[in-house]
Amino acid sequence: MAKVKITRGKFDGINACANKDGVIAALAVDHRGNLMEAIANSRGKHGRATAEDMLAFKTEVTKVLTPYVSAVLLDPQYGLEALASRVAGSGVLLAYEKSGYDFSVKGRLPDLLPAWSVRRLVEAGAQAIKILMYYNPFDDAQINVIKQVYVERIGAECTAVDVPFFLEPLVYDDALGDEKGLAFARKKPAYIARVMEEFSQSRYGVDVLKVELPVNPAFIEDATVSVGTEMAYSRQQAIEHFRNAVSAAAKPFIFLSAGVSDEVFRKMLEMATEAGVQYSGVLCGRATWQGGIPVYAQQGVTALHGWLAEHGMHNIQTINEVLARGATPWWSIYGGKDNIEIIEPQLSYSTRANHA
Repeated sequence: MAKVKITRGKFDGINACANKDGVIAALAVDHRGNLMEAIANSRGKHGRATAEDMLAFKTEVTKVLTPYVSAVLLDPQYGLEALASRVAGSGVLLAYEKSGYDFSVKGRLPDLLPAWSVRRLVEAGAQAIKILMYYNPFDDAQINVIKQVYVERIGAECTAVDVPFFLEPLVYDDALGDEKGLAFARKKPAYIARVMEEFSQSRYGVDVLKVELPVNPAFIEDATVSVGTEMAYSRQQAIEHFRNAVSAAAKPFIFLSAGVSDEVFRKMLEMATEAGVQYSGVLCGRATWQGGIPVYAQQGVTALHGWLAEHGMHNIQTINEVLARGATPWWSIYGGKDNIEIIEPQLSYSTRANHA
């Protein structure tokens, strides 16, 4: 295998988000609208949540749990000040996208936070940039071109600043209804495979793919995590879907928990290991700390601290044990660390202008 060339900033940035073994065991706390809504709902019918609640919750989660993870993902809207609470040595990812999308416009089109750029996020402490984008690989071509160009622009911006780009493409299909339903569960493996193949292309400048599980655990036959009576796949089919979905990946990839419980997420990671999937870690959010939301909403920060120190820490440590058994270093997909040639980045346009 020919040596793979990676610039110094991208190489160091990915390593900053990984542990000593090259596995990304990261904590996601960049939730915005859904977290604020969950806090408000936990306070009853007329409950509400504020920006101060968001910062307090994110700060406590960051402070208590970063000793057990390799990096933390936060957002610059509500969580930037929480960075000061992380344990020394933990990596920093910052979200660049706006939360949610305009329901009145077809295609769930993405947008960026208007007051931020990759350069400004790096200046604020980011060692990697994360983008979440809804993507239906079988959507109208004109919608997908808009999204592909969007990713290309962000990739170019990250390349100019020499910082890693983590892309989180969330699959959907409005024609099939709820992404958590049975109809979409049957189609999901093919959708995940297509997005991994698409955004592994070098034109996008993506360095790490943050992807969903290729199967919906609620619809695996005979699985302890299944619900209902109709199943989308047998256990063996689910294992094959894991293998097939990731076979086209040409970039390191990690799994996100997507709101499933800690126990279910662990079982799915174990299934990935059984399938022989070379995933390089996780960016795990709600599976780790969602049980602390009502605790904070009803009892405050001190009670949340106690819950995180017991239950949140336990959730992370059990996931870390699964990663230790099954995850592979992010450089494995390139043939190993010794097969990477670290190069100096070309000067960005702004730097060229300064040197002209």
